[in-house]
Amino acid sequence: MAMTLRLTDSQDKLVAGIAEQLGCSKQQAVIAAITAFDAKAQRAKQIKEITDLVLVRDKELLDRLADS
Repeated sequence: MAMTLRLTDSQDKLVAGIAEQLGCSKQQAVIAAITAFDAKAQRAKQIKEITDLVLVRDKELLDRLADS
């Protein structure tokens, strides 16, 4: 699907710098940034779900540790 992305001059310079560092086009750099953002969000969601599970599953143990 085609998309036009409107950036300020400073944003365009940032994307160009990222593309240069990655050795790719600006389009590929934007795709990489979107993919990285999504991966980070998914990882944060997994960590929260696991933490919530542990807090519920091990509540008694955690309470005992807090009291000692």
